[in-house]
Amino acid sequence: MDSDSNEITPTATDESSAVRQLTVFLDNRIGALLSIVDLLKANHFEVLGLSVQDAVDSTVVRLIVSDPDSVGTLFIEKGIPYNTTELIVAELKEGASQMGDCLREILNAETNIHFIYPILTRPNGRSAIALCVEDNDFGLKVLNQAGYKTLSQEELSR
Repeated sequence: MDSDSNEITPTATDESSAVRQLTVFLDNRIGALLSIVDLLKANHFEVLGLSVQDAVDSTVVRLIVSDPDSVGTLFIEKGIPYNTTELIVAELKEGASQMGDCLREILNAETNIHFIYPILTRPNGRSAIALCVEDNDFGLKVLNQAGYKTLSQEELSR
């Protein structure tokens, strides 16, 4: 941080390295999630984070994958409806026990968390969480100022 500026530079260095989540809308039927996971595996993509919200008639699957651009292309080719959202991924140096402190930083900054879920892989050997917040730029500044390392898509996809 420059001593003449109050601006904090996020760890994720530019827009292209933001972590991108793909949200897939599935019919609520047996094997629907497995078919998506199998499709990704067959095409050599890794699921790095996953959240599932099930309802009576449909399921919303949130995925962080190793190559979101290529997976998006695959979904288009296969006719699978999806959308993309940028997220913040925060590393928890002290493990899951630090999650409350991380959430408290967001709360104290008076910004909303729309949803949160764990990252399945352990980047740098540490736990991490994916957060969808009201304003990603503000959320990055808050977490970086509090000493949290925020991870880029490239860091997750290694």
